[in-house]
Amino acid sequence: MINIKKYAAIDIGSNAMRLLVSNIVEQDGKEPQFNKSSLVRVPIRLGQDAFTVGEITDENIERMVDAMKAYKLIMKIHGVERYMACATSAMREAYNSKEVVKIIEQEADIKIEIIDGKTEAAIIASTDLQEFMKPDQTYLFVDVGGGSTEFSLFADGKIVASKSFKNGTVRLLNNMVNDVVWHEIEKWIHSVTEPYENINLIGSGGNINKLFKMSGKKQDKPLSYFYVHSQYQFLNGMSYEQRISDLGLNPDRADVIIHATRIYLNAMKWSGARNIFVPKIGLSDGIVKAMYYGRI
Repeated sequence: MINIKKYAAIDIGSNAMRLLVSNIVEQDGKEPQFNKSSLVRVPIRLGQDAFTVGEITDENIERMVDAMKAYKLIMKIHGVERYMACATSAMREAYNSKEVVKIIEQEADIKIEIIDGKTEAAIIASTDLQEFMKPDQTYLFVDVGGGSTEFSLFADGKIVASKSFKNGTVRLLNNMVNDVVWHEIEKWIHSVTEPYENINLIGSGGNINKLFKMSGKKQDKPLSYFYVHSQYQFLNGMSYEQRISDLGLNPDRADVIIHATRIYLNAMKWSGARNIFVPKIGLSDGIVKAMYYGRI
Protein backbone atom coordinates (compact mmCIF):
# COMPACT_ATOMS: atom_id res chain seq x y z
CA MET A 1 0.00 0.00 0.00
CA ILE A 2 1.43 3.36 -1.01
CA ASN A 3 0.39 6.92 -0.37
CA ILE A 4 1.28 9.77 -2.72
CA LYS A 5 1.51 13.38 -1.63
CA LYS A 6 1.99 16.31 -3.98
CA TYR A 7 4.18 19.21 -2.84
CA ALA A 8 5.44 22.19 -4.81
CA ALA A 9 8.25 24.70 -4.42
CA ILE A 10 8.71 28.09 -6.08
CA ASP A 11 12.27 29.40 -6.25
CA ILE A 12 12.39 33.12 -7.05
CA GLY A 13 16.03 33.70 -7.95
CA SER A 14 18.04 36.56 -9.37
CA ASN A 15 18.22 35.12 -12.89
CA ALA A 16 15.01 33.09 -13.15
CA MET A 17 11.92 31.76 -11.36
CA ARG A 18 11.23 28.04 -11.04
CA LEU A 19 8.23 25.93 -10.07
CA LEU A 20 8.92 22.34 -9.02
CA VAL A 21 6.04 19.92 -8.47
CA SER A 22 7.04 16.72 -6.67
CA ASN A 23 5.29 13.43 -6.02
CA ILE A 24 6.22 12.12 -2.58
CA VAL A 25 5.69 8.35 -2.50
CA GLU A 26 5.19 6.92 0.99
CA GLN A 27 5.34 3.19 1.65
CA ASP A 28 5.44 1.31 4.95
CA GLY A 29 8.94 0.28 5.94
CA LYS A 30 10.64 2.36 3.24
CA GLU A 31 12.12 5.82 2.96
CA PRO A 32 9.84 8.26 1.09
CA GLN A 33 10.65 8.79 -2.58
CA PHE A 34 10.69 12.30 -4.05
CA ASN A 35 9.90 12.18 -7.76
CA LYS A 36 9.89 15.25 -9.98
CA SER A 37 6.51 15.61 -11.65
CA SER A 38 6.94 19.02 -13.32
CA LEU A 39 9.55 21.77 -13.53
CA VAL A 40 8.74 25.13 -15.10
CA ARG A 41 11.42 27.80 -15.45
CA VAL A 42 10.67 31.42 -16.39
CA PRO A 43 13.65 33.69 -17.28
CA ILE A 44 12.80 36.82 -15.30
CA ARG A 45 16.10 38.47 -14.34
CA LEU A 46 15.16 40.27 -11.13
CA GLY A 47 18.82 40.76 -10.26
CA GLN A 48 19.24 43.15 -13.18
CA ASP A 49 16.75 45.40 -11.42
CA ALA A 50 17.73 44.90 -7.79
CA PHE A 51 21.50 45.12 -8.19
CA THR A 52 21.59 48.08 -10.60
CA VAL A 53 18.67 50.36 -9.68
CA GLY A 54 17.76 48.92 -6.28
CA GLU A 55 14.15 48.04 -7.04
CA ILE A 56 12.03 45.59 -9.01
CA THR A 57 10.65 47.47 -12.02
CA ASP A 58 6.95 47.71 -12.85
CA GLU A 59 7.53 45.62 -15.97
CA ASN A 60 9.07 42.76 -14.02
CA ILE A 61 6.45 43.00 -11.27
CA GLU A 62 3.82 42.48 -13.95
CA ARG A 63 5.76 39.52 -15.38
CA MET A 64 6.11 38.04 -11.88
CA VAL A 65 2.37 38.35 -11.29
CA ASP A 66 1.62 36.61 -14.60
CA ALA A 67 4.12 33.84 -13.83
CA MET A 68 2.68 33.33 -10.35
CA LYS A 69 -0.86 33.14 -11.72
CA ALA A 70 0.35 30.47 -14.15
CA TYR A 71 2.13 28.61 -11.35
CA LYS A 72 -1.04 28.72 -9.26
CA LEU A 73 -2.99 27.09 -12.10
CA ILE A 74 -0.32 24.46 -12.69
CA MET A 75 -0.35 23.55 -8.99
CA LYS A 76 -4.16 23.32 -9.09
CA ILE A 77 -4.04 21.01 -12.12
CA HIS A 78 -1.49 18.76 -10.40
CA GLY A 79 -3.52 18.68 -7.19
CA VAL A 80 -0.75 20.15 -5.06
CA GLU A 81 -1.68 20.01 -1.38
CA ARG A 82 1.13 22.15 0.00
CA TYR A 83 3.60 24.63 -1.46
CA MET A 84 6.14 27.25 -0.45
CA ALA A 85 7.54 30.18 -2.42
CA CYS A 86 11.01 31.45 -1.47
CA ALA A 87 12.79 34.51 -2.83
CA THR A 88 16.54 34.96 -2.57
CA SER A 89 19.23 37.57 -3.25
CA ALA A 90 17.46 39.95 -5.67
CA MET A 91 14.34 40.26 -3.55
CA ARG A 92 16.44 40.55 -0.39
CA GLU A 93 18.08 43.68 -1.77
CA ALA A 94 15.27 45.41 -3.66
CA TYR A 95 13.91 48.21 -1.47
CA ASN A 96 10.38 47.64 -2.83
CA SER A 97 10.40 43.88 -2.15
CA LYS A 98 7.71 44.09 0.56
CA GLU A 99 5.48 45.94 -1.88
CA VAL A 100 6.13 43.29 -4.56
CA VAL A 101 5.31 40.49 -2.11
CA LYS A 102 2.04 42.23 -1.22
CA ILE A 103 1.06 42.75 -4.87
CA ILE A 104 1.69 39.10 -5.76
CA GLU A 105 -0.30 37.89 -2.76
CA GLN A 106 -3.21 40.13 -3.76
CA GLU A 107 -3.08 39.45 -7.51
CA ALA A 108 -1.99 35.79 -7.66
CA ASP A 109 -2.89 34.51 -4.17
CA ILE A 110 0.66 33.28 -3.57
CA LYS A 111 2.55 34.21 -0.42
CA ILE A 112 6.30 34.71 -0.82
CA GLU A 113 8.88 34.35 1.92
CA ILE A 114 12.15 36.25 1.44
CA ILE A 115 14.94 34.12 2.95
CA ASP A 116 18.48 35.10 3.92
CA GLY A 117 21.64 33.47 2.60
CA LYS A 118 22.12 31.25 5.66
CA THR A 119 18.59 29.89 5.40
CA GLU A 120 19.04 29.37 1.67
CA ALA A 121 22.18 27.28 2.27
CA ALA A 122 20.42 25.26 5.00
CA ILE A 123 17.43 24.52 2.76
CA ILE A 124 19.66 23.33 -0.07
CA ALA A 125 21.48 21.12 2.45
CA SER A 126 18.09 19.46 3.12
CA THR A 127 18.39 17.73 -0.24
CA ASP A 128 19.87 14.28 -0.82
CA LEU A 129 23.44 15.51 -0.53
CA GLN A 130 24.30 12.68 1.83
CA GLU A 131 23.71 10.19 -0.98
CA PHE A 132 26.57 11.74 -2.95
CA MET A 133 28.99 11.87 -0.04
CA LYS A 134 31.31 9.18 1.23
CA PRO A 135 31.52 9.35 5.04
CA ASP A 136 35.32 9.41 5.09
CA GLN A 137 35.67 12.31 2.63
CA THR A 138 35.33 16.09 2.83
CA TYR A 139 33.20 18.13 0.46
CA LEU A 140 32.79 21.82 -0.28
CA PHE A 141 29.27 22.45 -1.53
CA VAL A 142 29.00 25.46 -3.85
CA ASP A 143 25.65 26.82 -5.01
CA VAL A 144 26.06 29.65 -7.52
CA GLY A 145 23.08 31.92 -8.07
CA GLY A 146 22.53 35.19 -9.84
CA GLY A 147 23.03 37.36 -6.77
CA SER A 148 24.92 35.24 -4.28
CA THR A 149 26.94 32.08 -3.85
CA GLU A 150 26.40 29.78 -0.88
CA PHE A 151 29.28 27.66 0.42
CA SER A 152 28.97 24.76 2.89
CA LEU A 153 31.78 22.50 4.08
CA PHE A 154 30.84 18.92 4.96
CA ALA A 155 33.12 16.63 6.97
CA ASP A 156 32.08 13.19 8.25
CA GLY A 157 28.69 13.80 6.67
CA LYS A 158 27.96 16.94 8.71
CA ILE A 159 28.10 20.68 7.96
CA VAL A 160 31.07 22.21 9.78
CA ALA A 161 30.99 25.67 8.14
CA SER A 162 28.62 27.65 5.93
CA LYS A 163 28.67 31.15 4.46
CA SER A 164 26.92 33.23 1.80
CA PHE A 165 28.75 35.82 -0.31
CA LYS A 166 27.34 38.57 -2.54
CA ASN A 167 29.03 37.17 -5.61
CA GLY A 168 26.70 35.83 -8.30
CA THR A 169 26.44 35.67 -12.06
CA VAL A 170 24.16 38.69 -12.54
CA ARG A 171 26.35 40.80 -10.25
CA LEU A 172 29.44 39.74 -12.21
CA LEU A 173 27.68 40.44 -15.49
CA ASN A 174 27.15 44.02 -14.29
CA ASN A 175 30.72 44.40 -12.95
CA MET A 176 29.45 44.70 -9.38
CA VAL A 177 31.89 42.32 -7.65
CA ASN A 178 35.21 43.89 -6.68
CA ASP A 179 38.49 42.23 -5.72
CA VAL A 180 37.72 42.58 -2.01
CA VAL A 181 34.81 40.13 -2.31
CA TRP A 182 36.93 37.63 -4.23
CA HIS A 183 39.62 37.93 -1.56
CA GLU A 184 37.09 37.35 1.22
CA ILE A 185 35.88 34.18 -0.48
CA GLU A 186 39.43 32.94 -1.01
CA LYS A 187 40.33 33.66 2.62
CA TRP A 188 37.22 31.88 3.92
CA ILE A 189 37.74 28.78 1.74
CA HIS A 190 41.41 28.54 2.76
CA SER A 191 40.44 28.90 6.42
CA VAL A 192 37.73 26.22 6.54
CA THR A 193 39.42 23.68 4.27
CA GLU A 194 42.95 23.99 5.68
CA PRO A 195 42.51 21.21 8.32
CA TYR A 196 41.34 18.73 5.67
CA GLU A 197 42.91 16.86 2.76
CA ASN A 198 41.53 15.67 -0.57
CA ILE A 199 38.58 18.07 -0.81
CA ASN A 200 35.89 17.37 -3.41
CA LEU A 201 33.46 19.98 -4.67
CA ILE A 202 29.73 19.51 -5.10
CA GLY A 203 28.26 22.04 -7.51
CA SER A 204 24.69 23.26 -7.63
CA GLY A 205 22.96 25.71 -9.97
CA GLY A 206 21.70 25.88 -13.53
CA ASN A 207 25.07 26.76 -15.04
CA ILE A 208 27.06 23.86 -13.61
CA ASN A 209 24.18 21.55 -14.54
CA LYS A 210 24.49 22.79 -18.12
CA LEU A 211 28.27 22.27 -18.12
CA PHE A 212 27.75 18.76 -16.81
CA LYS A 213 25.15 17.98 -19.48
CA MET A 214 27.54 19.24 -22.16
CA SER A 215 30.21 16.83 -20.86
CA GLY A 216 28.04 13.78 -21.59
CA LYS A 217 29.16 12.12 -18.34
CA LYS A 218 27.07 9.78 -16.21
CA GLN A 219 25.48 11.35 -13.13
CA ASP A 220 27.78 9.66 -10.62
CA LYS A 221 30.97 10.77 -12.38
CA PRO A 222 32.63 14.10 -11.50
CA LEU A 223 34.02 16.81 -13.75
CA SER A 224 37.75 17.35 -13.40
CA TYR A 225 39.39 20.72 -12.78
CA PHE A 226 41.07 20.36 -16.17
CA TYR A 227 37.72 19.86 -17.92
CA VAL A 228 36.04 22.83 -16.19
CA HIS A 229 39.06 25.04 -16.96
CA SER A 230 39.11 23.99 -20.62
CA GLN A 231 35.37 24.66 -20.92
CA TYR A 232 35.87 28.08 -19.36
CA GLN A 233 38.46 28.94 -22.00
CA PHE A 234 36.29 27.46 -24.76
CA LEU A 235 33.21 29.45 -23.75
CA ASN A 236 35.23 32.60 -23.17
CA GLY A 237 36.56 32.36 -26.71
CA MET A 238 33.06 32.46 -28.17
CA SER A 239 30.80 35.44 -28.62
CA TYR A 240 27.43 35.67 -26.87
CA GLU A 241 25.71 34.99 -30.19
CA GLN A 242 27.88 31.93 -30.87
CA ARG A 243 27.05 30.42 -27.49
CA ILE A 244 23.37 30.67 -28.46
CA SER A 245 23.62 29.57 -32.10
CA ASP A 246 26.44 26.99 -31.90
CA LEU A 247 25.84 25.52 -28.44
CA GLY A 248 22.08 26.01 -28.19
CA LEU A 249 22.26 27.89 -24.89
CA ASN A 250 19.26 29.92 -23.81
CA PRO A 251 19.85 33.70 -24.11
CA ASP A 252 19.64 34.14 -20.33
CA ARG A 253 22.18 31.35 -19.85
CA ALA A 254 24.63 32.28 -22.58
CA ASP A 255 25.77 35.49 -20.90
CA VAL A 256 26.14 34.23 -17.32
CA ILE A 257 27.59 30.73 -17.74
CA ILE A 258 31.16 32.06 -18.03
CA HIS A 259 30.84 33.98 -14.76
CA ALA A 260 29.44 30.93 -12.96
CA THR A 261 32.27 28.76 -14.28
CA ARG A 262 34.78 31.27 -12.94
CA ILE A 263 33.31 30.95 -9.43
CA TYR A 264 33.46 27.15 -9.51
CA LEU A 265 37.02 27.21 -10.85
CA ASN A 266 38.21 29.54 -8.11
CA ALA A 267 36.48 27.43 -5.46
CA MET A 268 38.27 24.35 -6.79
CA LYS A 269 41.61 26.14 -6.92
CA TRP A 270 41.37 27.67 -3.44
CA SER A 271 40.20 24.42 -1.83
CA GLY A 272 42.64 22.23 -3.77
CA ALA A 273 39.77 20.17 -5.19
CA ARG A 274 40.51 18.18 -8.31
CA ASN A 275 36.93 17.13 -9.04
CA ILE A 276 33.43 18.56 -8.87
CA PHE A 277 30.34 16.37 -8.55
CA VAL A 278 27.08 17.71 -10.02
CA PRO A 279 23.97 16.07 -8.55
CA LYS A 280 20.62 17.31 -9.83
CA ILE A 281 19.63 19.29 -6.75
CA GLY A 282 18.76 22.87 -6.00
CA LEU A 283 16.82 25.21 -3.76
CA SER A 284 13.42 23.99 -4.99
CA ASP A 285 14.33 20.36 -4.16
CA GLY A 286 15.43 21.50 -0.71
CA ILE A 287 12.20 23.42 -0.12
CA VAL A 288 10.08 20.33 -0.86
CA LYS A 289 12.12 18.12 1.48
CA ALA A 290 12.31 20.78 4.21
CA MET A 291 8.50 21.14 4.10
CA TYR A 292 7.96 17.40 4.22
CA TYR A 293 10.30 16.84 7.15
CA GLY A 294 9.00 19.87 9.06
CA ARG A 295 12.23 21.88 8.89
CA ILE A 296 10.45 24.97 7.55
